[in-house]
Amino acid sequence: MEPRLRVRAVSRSFGATRALSGVNLQAAAGEVHAVIGENGAGKSTLMRLLSGELCADEGTMELDGVPFAPKSPAEARARGVAIVSQELAVCPHMTVLENVMLGQEPTRFGLLDRPRMRRDAQRALEMLAGGVVPQGLDLDARLADLPTSGQQIVEIARALAASKGCRVLILDEPTSSLGKEDVARLFDVIRKLQRDGTTVLYVSHFLEEVASISQGYTVLRDGVTVSEGRIEQTTLGAIVEHMAGRKVEQLFVRSARQPGDVVLEVEGLRAEPKPTRASLRLHRGEVLGIAGLMGAGRTELLRAVFGLEPVRAGRVKVGAYVGPASPTRRLAQGVGMLSEDRKAEGLATSLSIADNLTLSKLPALVSFGGFSPRRQREQAGDWIARLGIKARDPDQRVSELSGGNQQKVALARLLHHGVDVLLLDEPTRGIDVGSRAQIYELIDRLACEGKAVLMVSSHLPELLGTCDTIQVMRRGELGEARRVEECDARTLLEEATGAIA
Repeated sequence: MEPRLRVRAVSRSFGATRALSGVNLQAAAGEVHAVIGENGAGKSTLMRLLSGELCADEGTMELDGVPFAPKSPAEARARGVAIVSQELAVCPHMTVLENVMLGQEPTRFGLLDRPRMRRDAQRALEMLAGGVVPQGLDLDARLADLPTSGQQIVEIARALAASKGCRVLILDEPTSSLGKEDVARLFDVIRKLQRDGTTVLYVSHFLEEVASISQGYTVLRDGVTVSEGRIEQTTLGAIVEHMAGRKVEQLFVRSARQPGDVVLEVEGLRAEPKPTRASLRLHRGEVLGIAGLMGAGRTELLRAVFGLEPVRAGRVKVGAYVGPASPTRRLAQGVGMLSEDRKAEGLATSLSIADNLTLSKLPALVSFGGFSPRRQREQAGDWIARLGIKARDPDQRVSELSGGNQQKVALARLLHHGVDVLLLDEPTRGIDVGSRAQIYELIDRLACEGKAVLMVSSHLPELLGTCDTIQVMRRGELGEARRVEECDARTLLEEATGAIA
């Protein structure tokens, strides 16, 4: 059968950097095709070529046997190719109706044809749910009032509302901000599109999802296609090996650790709206994991401890310090936090690696009464080497780094500041398998050095593989601590969902 989409020997360079070098890919109509690779492998560049944001330097692309070389996203959409990026391109202040029809509003005699606009938007939404508008997606609802999953459905509907229909839908890390129930709903939408003959290019770091939703796959590494085939004819281990170019012998690392004194103690903590009640004790040399569903209050717990959210009741004790404090005071007390949203809260992406690493502790860079750029570069270079950050030099912009290397920069800043207690919120979100293994190794090394780590993660295997102790948060209430040896994924999930008390 002739492929719906065919990419042949496509290359693209940015100055002296070759992002893609002879990439090949083909996907059939009605197929979910996974595009897999580590951060920096070239996946995003390829998707930008397909969606019309960039043009290829060499090679050809075909759509249903016809040459395909869109010069803009509008042209790509007109040909039936649309992308839903990891960072949603929506207008929160506008309605569902306005977002679905954004950029393709129908007109009549030069004026906006609102009745047709409503019909087209409703038809697009109904395509996603078998003839009915998905629950909660009122056309007149403001998008900002919808959860992330609802906003994502709206953006998919916009792709389906394109003038000639959507023949190829690109989903870039579609589940990175979704909970388990929302992932299940998204997969139902994907299967519906698949039955209707739409080709779905599924870009994800979660290989378990790839195995459950995809039929074909293409692996990129360093801008080159290194493997392709059918999912049922390979294994996740083989895919990981192709991605990394090596065997990842041990993804999770947990050395024998000797917990020391209690450095963080939380008793009956309550904040608004969550957590409603949380107590924990974190020791030196320990990794304590917080499991739970999205919205359970895990992030709010870390933010309240760090001073980003007001504490309404309870007690927080850091070493000898008791009571709430500002983030500045917490840093002075040796507590640092890594946000789950590194682009919005964790990093100043327009600044250099050196600036991001040192901004929270500039006095250490003063020499002879003045700021020393040389000392800043030296210290940044030291952390780049110690954490294995892949970068040109300390002056490179953080925005030019892969997601995994950006995360290492955010972690390096906490270590440069000299914190003893690390509050890590989803520390491996949106990064590839190889980078995740390096982050796990770093967390293990820090714990062995006597640091204390409090880690929130939605990925249960990650908690089970890296933590010493796990507590489950459900509807704002934090459960009792259990040694990791006493836990398994099933019981943690049952506790998080309320299936067991």
